[in-house]
Amino acid sequence: MRRLARSSSWCIRLALLSAAAGAMSTTGVSAVDLAQRSPDPWSQFRSGYQLYSDGDKDGALAAYAKAAEDGHAGARWKVARMYADGDGIARDDYRAFKMFQKIVEHGVTPGSQEEIFVSDALVALARYYRTGIAETDVRANSDAAMDLYVRAASVYGNTQAQFEIGHMLLDEHRNLRRAARWLQLASGKGHVGAQALLGDLLFQKGRTVEGLALLTTALDRASEGDRGWIRQRQEQAFGLASEAERRLAYEMSRHQLGEVVVSAQ
Repeated sequence: MRRLARSSSWCIRLALLSAAAGAMSTTGVSAVDLAQRSPDPWSQFRSGYQLYSDGDKDGALAAYAKAAEDGHAGARWKVARMYADGDGIARDDYRAFKMFQKIVEHGVTPGSQEEIFVSDALVALARYYRTGIAETDVRANSDAAMDLYVRAASVYGNTQAQFEIGHMLLDEHRNLRRAARWLQLASGKGHVGAQALLGDLLFQKGRTVEGLALLTTALDRASEGDRGWIRQRQEQAFGLASEAERRLAYEMSRHQLGEVVVSAQ
């Protein structure tokens, strides 16, 4: 199953935008000049953000790296993400892992906007522990991954972590009751993958209308990359449901989609 995009990504973008807002008011000074003249990590971070927005990823990485060295959590996260995604630089999962690890180890002020970076770093580390990193000392460790997901989900309310816990409990532990609880948490926050897995689970447990409705809602909201596996489960459930159950599920799904639209406004 393809990993779904993190539902917290908009929060991360907001945190980055808020932190970088000062760059937009720096008139008459280029981002490169700002980075060279300003030794403090916040100025370095803002110049990195501006350079990245301008398409200068080499300059952005240099500015972010300098801010990261000086302890800026957002800069550490951005450097880690650039290495993890191969964004303007050769992909290096091990370097990304180490940077995410630093974010978690250093932490941030409780209740601050920067908590989102720690939350996301925990999820990223858990993913690496799920698979391991070839030719490094990072070995696959399902227990370590679960511990990190639980921390992200419990301490920070990370929706992606809640989904991943439910997914692991289904696939690796076959603990359906615990899986359903975690999936319900993520589904209630609009996580598409959680809606699909929970819908499939409900359908298999005989709650046909509710299950098919959630699967249909998830399919309607799925991204192109995730539509395949969700469609397969939705069509299988649709084929097994009666005509009356299909109609009821359709109406329930329309209501669920309406709630999603309202909550997003």
